[in-house]
Amino acid sequence: MDNEAVDDQPLTDSGNADPHGADSPDADRDRVRSDDATPARRFSQMTAAVLGVALVVIGLDLLTKVIAVATLDPQRPIKIIGDVVTLRLVRNSGAAFSLASGYTWVLTIIALVVVAVIVRYSSRLKSWGWAIGLALVLGGAIGNLIDRIFRAPAPLQGHVVDFVSVGWWPVFNVADSAVVCGAILLVALSALGFDYDGSRTGWAARRNRHDDDGEDGGSTHA
Repeated sequence: MDNEAVDDQPLTDSGNADPHGADSPDADRDRVRSDDATPARRFSQMTAAVLGVALVVIGLDLLTKVIAVATLDPQRPIKIIGDVVTLRLVRNSGAAFSLASGYTWVLTIIALVVVAVIVRYSSRLKSWGWAIGLALVLGGAIGNLIDRIFRAPAPLQGHVVDFVSVGWWPVFNVADSAVVCGAILLVALSALGFDYDGSRTGWAARRNRHDDDGEDGGSTHA
């Protein structure tokens, strides 16, 4: 009788049983850890996007500067739209748009710090808008940094090549334009509530809730 009672018990494979059942908290943690691979891939994509856009900016900046130095005479600007838009070769020892002239070595150090910080933290980005903005700033900073390192009169004190003049605006180059456009984009994203980590606050959060409510309402009436 004892043998029959034992045979009636349900058979379980305790050796092969999963200690983390499908509904256990440990299973949920395992799923969370497996999902971490997706953000990791996204982070690597963000970093690649930042570096890719920055390289395009650097390439355009270097190409246009080489052409400007080879073809433009500092004493003979080329008129594009009357006197409003001209190509005028200028050697700039200051920052973007000829600011802070005479502090070339300080600006070089600042540019190096900016480049290092952007590259270091690009992997934390989850916003494509922030990635593009930082990439523009990075590319522009490196473009002018190359001039400061390799151009005359001395390493780390080189003068930046500027060649585009628009009205009363100081003469600038592609790198300057990229830095300014990137900075404007980052300020606009921050003001609207689009954060670098993909979260939304302020206007962006309210807009997102409004869109979600609209979708829910539409599905209710469907």
